[in-house]
Amino acid sequence: MISVWVLVLTVLANGFSSTGIGMDNSTIPDFVNIGVLYSFNTSVGRIVKIAVEAAVEDVNSDPSILGKTKLKVSLQEDSKYRGFLSIAEALQLMATHTVAIIGPQTSTTAHVISHIANELQVPLLSFSATDPTLSSLQFPFFIRTAFSDIYQMTAIADLVNYYEWREVIAVYGDDDHGRNGIGALGDKLAERRCKISFKAPMSPEATREEITDVLVQVALAESRVIVIHTSTAWGPKVLAVAKSLGMMENGYVWIATNFLSTRLDIDSPLSSDVMDEIQGVITLRMYIPDSKHKREFASSRWKGLTSGKTANGSLGLSTYGIFAYDTVYLLARALDTFFKQGNQITFSSDSKLSQLRGDNMHLDAVKIFNEGKLLLKSIYAVNMTGVSGPFMYTSDGNLVNPAYEIINVIGTGTRRIGYWSNYSGLSLVPPETLYSKPPNRSSAGQKLLTVIWPGETAKKPRGWVFPNNGRVLKIGVPKRVSYPDFVSQVQGTDMFKGFCIDVFLSAVNLLPYAVPYKFIPYGDGHSNPSNTELVRLITAGVFDAAVGDITITTERSKMVDFTQPFIESGLVVVAAVKKTESNAWAFFTPFTPMMWTVTAIFCIIVGAVVWILEHRLNKDFRGPPRKQIITTLWFSLSTMFFAHRENTVSTLGRFVLLIWLFVVLIINSSYTASLTSILTVQQLSSPIKGIGSLINSKEPIGYLQGSFTRNYLIGEIGIDESRLVPLKTPEESTKALEKGPRKGGIAAYVDERAYIELFLSSRCGFTVVGQEFTRNGWGFAFPRDSPLAVDMSTAILELAENGDLQRIHDKWLLSIACLSQGAKLEVDRLNLRSFWGLYLVCGLACLLALLVYLIQTLRQYNKHCPTEPECSGSSHFRTFLSFVDEKEDIAKSRSKRRQMEMISYRSTSEVGSSISNAEYYQSSMNRIDCTNEV
Repeated sequence: MISVWVLVLTVLANGFSSTGIGMDNSTIPDFVNIGVLYSFNTSVGRIVKIAVEAAVEDVNSDPSILGKTKLKVSLQEDSKYRGFLSIAEALQLMATHTVAIIGPQTSTTAHVISHIANELQVPLLSFSATDPTLSSLQFPFFIRTAFSDIYQMTAIADLVNYYEWREVIAVYGDDDHGRNGIGALGDKLAERRCKISFKAPMSPEATREEITDVLVQVALAESRVIVIHTSTAWGPKVLAVAKSLGMMENGYVWIATNFLSTRLDIDSPLSSDVMDEIQGVITLRMYIPDSKHKREFASSRWKGLTSGKTANGSLGLSTYGIFAYDTVYLLARALDTFFKQGNQITFSSDSKLSQLRGDNMHLDAVKIFNEGKLLLKSIYAVNMTGVSGPFMYTSDGNLVNPAYEIINVIGTGTRRIGYWSNYSGLSLVPPETLYSKPPNRSSAGQKLLTVIWPGETAKKPRGWVFPNNGRVLKIGVPKRVSYPDFVSQVQGTDMFKGFCIDVFLSAVNLLPYAVPYKFIPYGDGHSNPSNTELVRLITAGVFDAAVGDITITTERSKMVDFTQPFIESGLVVVAAVKKTESNAWAFFTPFTPMMWTVTAIFCIIVGAVVWILEHRLNKDFRGPPRKQIITTLWFSLSTMFFAHRENTVSTLGRFVLLIWLFVVLIINSSYTASLTSILTVQQLSSPIKGIGSLINSKEPIGYLQGSFTRNYLIGEIGIDESRLVPLKTPEESTKALEKGPRKGGIAAYVDERAYIELFLSSRCGFTVVGQEFTRNGWGFAFPRDSPLAVDMSTAILELAENGDLQRIHDKWLLSIACLSQGAKLEVDRLNLRSFWGLYLVCGLACLLALLVYLIQTLRQYNKHCPTEPECSGSSHFRTFLSFVDEKEDIAKSRSKRRQMEMISYRSTSEVGSSISNAEYYQSSMNRIDCTNEV
């Protein structure tokens, strides 16, 4: 590419002088040529010239740097940003055998000259060409000695995100510096879910009329956050025009890049008229840590250098002047290292240029710096502390610790409201104090002081307004056939009513600004329209928003932004139910068969354990084996009803009985409660148990036409489309459910919970089966990144907090049509049908006991009844009755005699001493039995 430029500039190349580099036979030369290419007739250029000359003087007077070698500076005027002439000026510097060039001033010129630097291998050091793209691999010999604009744009993006704005307008010069800087800003904003909503490029040499035309378009835009990225020369003109157009009033936000802080530093103090034009503007300044070296250079040294150079006596020191001073020191230290490594400075002719030589071309002086790559390596290896602080490079070719001061223009001066650093973001303390701590980029760690915004207000601007072009928001509203309580059009008018409409109107009334809008119906009025299609029309620009019963789904969220949900909803399954009647054996239902079995086993176990613990001490558990078994069984069963009469005398037996009675108490209580619920509470049943049973069946399923239910059931659940039946109204759904699948109806109806609550409020033959199997909500839809969506979400949350949202819900959706019927069903009285099984069991037990008793009595009668023939008929029956009575008398007499005998046994000591207790007891019983026989 250099060959092309050389062909264009052959005339300008005539007369290039060739000067030696002053080298003798030794390795280290007496002086080294360096070039400075800058626009010295600008305010920044004048500061740079003073700083460079001062740095060269300091380097040459310091024997610790370069020893006896001196720096020789060639100053070349950059022709006011004209790239064509800048190339010629750069070639003139190259012809002087310079080993490096400091400059140029603009990124546009740097892009062109970097190609020449690549061909001739001459390092190009610039502190004002901050275009991020110059750091690309395309320009290896370009070295930036200040902070890249990529960090400045990151700081602005963090500012926008800190104040919770989502859109900005970019005003910039339409050149490499402006375009590439704004491109970097757009990338950084996108990382924070923000964006540039409108770009307003201007010519770098735009007239006041051209600037006015551009800013009028900006004023008509929606966003009020304006980022201006221009040069120091004409950037202030843009702010002056904005002031005249009323764009420096309340509600606007102006963020200027470091061009404004540079002017404030150089030309301070500015006139009152100029300060009025920039009141409330936020600008950034490259941060230079405070140090003794900086204070000495910025005070007495700089005043001495600039005294008498301007009409007002001095030039203010800007960051460009400090970085220009450090750039010379950087190059000097790199050359010092370069020479100490034994390198020499040599030049050679370019073979490509040799082919272009002719009678009218004199390019012999333009040569290649053979050791340019070695010097480039030495520059990047420098680690020093300059006036600007620590000065060294990272692996990506940028300076370490990039940071900016954030400045607010107030009154006749400025106020620093905080800092930004690439290490920890926004902070109130200087960045160097944070480098020793872990980085904190959390939202809570980002802090700034209060800002005085344009219009002299400390209240944070909202950052956007409705476009001032008279346009009314077109809000699409679904024209539904079903559930008019949610949204419906008033007959014969263009007005709408319903729950969703009231929520929207209440939220709009809470906004701190007026919202011009117009409801536009969507749908033919004969079928429910598709809300997904309604949302898609927002992206197509047909509608500006959509209000209604619009469910927030993944598919729709990819197209638009939704507000905070104003009602929770989700898909549920509704099925017809019938009342379950209790049966004769309902008393078995509270316990499962396993529960009954375990309870019976424990009764027997506890009875056996108590018998083992009591039978040796307690007379109630003694006697013949048959008696002990019966007593044990009776005892264990009677404890279930707390009706046992046998006493426990042992400590262990009482302990076991106490624990068992507690268990029995819990079991009885649970049984009673469960049986009461089964017999008194209405029991409803349905063959459909939820979405799972629907998936496994093949029966038809109903859904509301126009809702997202159909796509969800097909795509997410996997239900065959042929099973789905669209239903337009709740009445159609009711009839289809009542018919059932066998009569051409549906087995279940799937819809959103908000609809179902209204559906069931007046229809009592149905119920929700299973659980809610999606989690959705309804919201209002707006275009992507619409700030109105954020404000409406805040308003909806406020409605929820103050109770208005619940009141609107109760107004439209609360119904008690089915409550009285439900209450009547819940207090149904008990009938015999639920208990005849118990009565049957009790009656059978009584009959069985009588039958056993009768059989035993007959057996005794047959043994003792006379066998004469006259013992028959009625006389036989009378004889049987007298026998029964006699047996009862004998039993009573035997019982009394046994008691008397036991008393006699206890009081007679002689008998007790001659025979054993058992023998005496047995003889007494025999005597009583003999007496009874007689």
